[in-house]
Amino acid sequence: MRQYIAFLRGINVGGHRVKMDRLRALFDEMGMSDVSTFIASGNVIFRTDSDDVGALTDQIERHLVQGLGYDVPTFLRSPMQLDEMTSIAQLDHGDGGESEHSVYVVLLPAPANDELRLRFAGLCTEMDEFLVSGTEVYWQIKGKLSDSPLFQVGLKAALQGLPTTTRNLNTLRRLAGRIKKSE
Repeated sequence: MRQYIAFLRGINVGGHRVKMDRLRALFDEMGMSDVSTFIASGNVIFRTDSDDVGALTDQIERHLVQGLGYDVPTFLRSPMQLDEMTSIAQLDHGDGGESEHSVYVVLLPAPANDELRLRFAGLCTEMDEFLVSGTEVYWQIKGKLSDSPLFQVGLKAALQGLPTTTRNLNTLRRLAGRIKKSE
């Protein structure tokens, strides 16, 4: 069986409240096994016989809209892909502890095209740095997320309606550690 992590957009934000036992039950209903959740923000770890990520994503999105009553964009990654995301070191550096920084990972539904890469390159400032790699955009902010002028409006404009979900790099590292412990 293959293991995946479903990163779900819109879980426990924007008025959409979902208890994790309900979310696990929805995945159980689809025949997934070893279903667990990680923090209450839409991170679901599961196993399945399917290796068709596109069909699996469609199945999950259809089932969640039926079960929850609203669209839930879903981004599937394998444990190996999660390891790759968490090992990105280019943006995860400090300056000797003189200032704090945050790193977020924006998950895309497909590899970024050249146009999207250029839009993110145009957003780089002294405060915000972006690295686009495959299906992820790594965003380092000197300071907190809410300190960035790109928080909400600027990032939304760059994405131009493209469905995404975002996770803090520290959360992804903790999730990867949990998966490794369960192996």
